[in-house]
This record gives sequence, C-alpha cells and structure tokens, in this order.
Amino acid sequence: MTKAELIDAVSQKAGVSKADAERTIAEFFGLVVSSAIKGDKVAWPGFGSFSNSKRKARIGRMPQTGAPVQVK
Repeated sequence: MTKAELIDAVSQKAGVSKADAERTIAEFFGLVVSSAIKGDKVAWPGFGSFSNSKRKARIGRMPQTGAPVQVK
C-alpha cells in the first residue's frame, strides 16, 4: 500500500477529507519517530513495534559508484 492509498483508505473509512487524513497519518508517524529517537519503544499489538537501536559502524558501498563508504 502506498502513502496515497493509505490516505485514501483512511479518508473513506473515517469519513474525513484527504487533507485531514494526511495530517493525521503524518502526525502519527512523526510521533512514532520522535518517540524512537528519544529511546522509547512504541508498540501497537497486531501491527508492530518500533524502537531505535545502535549498531556498530560498517563499510558499505555507494549504489551509484560502488565506492566504499562508512555507515554509522
């Protein structure tokens, strides 16, 4: 499902405008991201859980050039 499809579905199911649905969805995901950044775990049973995790740096590759790059 694309973002546009999600907005359409929420708009229709909730009986609100697409603009209102888009603002609500954006605010929801903004809250999930800001909570994860603060170190909180956001759990929604039946949907998923979101948290921020630390990983050690590694060497990756730039897709366009193949050049090595450090991923932090």
